Amino acid sequence: MKSTTHKYENKNNGSMTKKFLQITLLLLFGFSVQAQDKKAKELLDDVTSKIKSYENIVIDFKYSLNNSKENINQESKGNVTMKNNMYVLNLMGVTKIYDGKKTYTINPEDEEVSITKVNEKDDSAITPSKMLTFFNNGYKYTWDILQNVKGRKIQYIKLIPISSRDQRKEILLGIDIQTKNIYNLIEIGKNGTKTTLTVNSFKTNQPLSKNQFIFAESKYPNYYINKLD
Repeated sequence: MKSTTHKYENKNNGSMTKKFLQITLLLLFGFSVQAQDKKAKELLDDVTSKIKSYENIVIDFKYSLNNSKENINQESKGNVTMKNNMYVLNLMGVTKIYDGKKTYTINPEDEEVSITKVNEKDDSAITPSKMLTFFNNGYKYTWDILQNVKGRKIQYIKLIPISSRDQRKEILLGIDIQTKNIYNLIEIGKNGTKTTLTVNSFKTNQPLSKNQFIFAESKYPNYYINKLD
């Protein structure tokens, strides 16, 4: 096992990975809502219907985090494959596999695999099934601007957290009017941080390996296996 000389970097990468995963799951599974805006609800219902009809979803994306005051400007590309309550996420050199029961975080830089059992009753647990009802409470919804992006009509819906303790000022969800697929999601924090997820490729019902969501320890013979249960 390599020495853990990059603890700060790893912590930062882990935070970005977790934050991206939260945003991705919100983006894909967060549309069972009771929107105040009728038009917003109808559009979100259309997106929900399409998402639920897919057997699996494979996304290539660009993820950026910007804060001009703090001079932060980070960008990364990655991909995520999702099916039912399972996923495989690749971001910033780290792979996360969730098989429906446990999360396996594979870090090649440190030659380490962290294994965590997920308790779906835990409010902080991130699973696709929990995100199906995430937006049921806590947000106000409004119909926002329509933009033309390279010939595509992107309709934005603004989500404003109700709780004053929420560190997010607003979330803008961009939806392709023609396909009813997600184009991007922009999260703006009260501290000026702007996080953007842009979908470069959105594929559905792809042929996946039967072992797609299974962690094979034999593939990592020199890695330290850190069981955090």
